[in-house]
Amino acid sequence: MTKITDYITKEKKEALLKELTNLKGPKRKEILEALEYAKSLGDLSENAEYHQTREDQGKLEERISKIEQILRSSTIASPNGGDIVQVGSKVLVQKEGGTEEKIYIIVGSEEADMKEGKISNRSPFGQALFGKKKGDSVSFKTPNGVSNYKIINVS
Repeated sequence: MTKITDYITKEKKEALLKELTNLKGPKRKEILEALEYAKSLGDLSENAEYHQTREDQGKLEERISKIEQILRSSTIASPNGGDIVQVGSKVLVQKEGGTEEKIYIIVGSEEADMKEGKISNRSPFGQALFGKKKGDSVSFKTPNGVSNYKIINVS
């Protein structure tokens, strides 16, 4: 099995760095203060506020760890507007047998959002499109069978 590269855009990297700064600074301090307060309430074994704050602390540290891992392992996508589909490309496609055209943007898995037309390079559709060019046809498996699309334009 080939390793698929993790990509993020420059904008996503900046957003993750900003979130990380907030989580490691003000948010971490806020949770530590809440933890100190909850401890001051006494008996920790039956202190719901303490247990909730510890759970929140665990979620915070997990998110910090995940962001650091994403930043460490991801490659910054630098779309150059070429003819070949890559991360950052806008791809105009048409389903074979249909007339409706749709635009999708190929993004890394962290940024995928179908409502915004952003599909992951790791998704079956993203993998089918990756490396193709205008005029190519692509096929990929879906739960309802195989879907076939024609690439109308790449930008």
